[in-house]
Amino acid sequence: MSDVKTVLIVDDSRVSRMMIRALILAKHPDWIMEEAVSGEEALEKVRTVIPHLITLDINMPGMGGIAAAEVLVKECPQARIVLLTGNIQESLRRKAAQLGVGFVEKPITESCIASVLAYPGN
Repeated sequence: MSDVKTVLIVDDSRVSRMMIRALILAKHPDWIMEEAVSGEEALEKVRTVIPHLITLDINMPGMGGIAAAEVLVKECPQARIVLLTGNIQESLRRKAAQLGVGFVEKPITESCIASVLAYPGN
C-alpha cells in the first residue's frame, strides 16, 4: 500500500484534467486523483489532501500556476510539483527552476505524462 500516491491535477481545462487523470491511472491504477480548476482551489484542496504530486497549468483564470507553485512549495514540501503547460517562455522555465519545480510542455500525451512522472521524487 505504500506505493499508493495522491495526485492533485490543477488545470482550468476539464479535458486536460481528464487526459492527465487517464494517462496517470493507466500507469498507476491505484493512485488517488484529486482535481482543482484554479490556483485558489488547489490551495483549498491541500488543506485537506496531502498530495505526493501536483501538476499545475500555468495559464488559468485567477491565480495561475506560477503564483500557486510559489505558495505550494512552502505549504506542501513533501509534494513534487510540475508545471504542465503550453506556455513555454524561457522566463517561465527559469522561474520554475528557481522554485525547484518541474516544467513539462503540453500537449498532454503519454510521453508528456511520462516526463511528469519521471520528475525526481515521483
